[in-house]
Amino acid sequence: MNPDNFFKTAFFFEANLAIVALVLGWIVDVVPYQDLAIDNTAFSIGLLGTIPLFLLFSLLYSHPVFGFDKIKQTLIDTIGQQLAELRWPQLFALAAAAGFGEELLFRGTLQPWLENIGGYQFGLLASNVIFGLVHAISRMYAIVTGVVGIYLGYLMDISEQRNLLAPMITHGLYDFLAFIVVADTVRKKRVEQDDDLNR
Repeated sequence: MNPDNFFKTAFFFEANLAIVALVLGWIVDVVPYQDLAIDNTAFSIGLLGTIPLFLLFSLLYSHPVFGFDKIKQTLIDTIGQQLAELRWPQLFALAAAAGFGEELLFRGTLQPWLENIGGYQFGLLASNVIFGLVHAISRMYAIVTGVVGIYLGYLMDISEQRNLLAPMITHGLYDFLAFIVVADTVRKKRVEQDDDLNR
């Protein structure tokens, strides 16, 4: 897939998760955006919440242990080549679409619905088991994504009032930074290969 088609397809998919969230919310009687408000506290939580997540990613990306080397290689093999062809505004748009669409679906619709069925802890855990499973490009990646989803779910409730804005910002900003790192890895590898060929 060429970079332009990759961007359009990925952006369309992520953005349309918001429509899936609205339709599913209508079916299960949950308003996905009911806890979404523009708020300085939630915005700050979202920004600060990105820091530990990205630091952990950076550490495990540069010093992979416990199967994280396979996750790193999988990221490079599956999306790295395409990400390396995109400019930073495209990476930002893609990450923002993922943060908005995925959070509206998983934290805005699924988690509240499952909370209505079995309480807060059940909703938090069950929605993120699903979150991990839909990201199951490997067993370890599914586990890590599920744990990250639980973290994002807690961010939504860390202040006095539940706000979906916090995990949306953390998710989008984290994805953006991770996209930059993965794309940079591929670009550096290409430069090294070109240098080797020119020797």
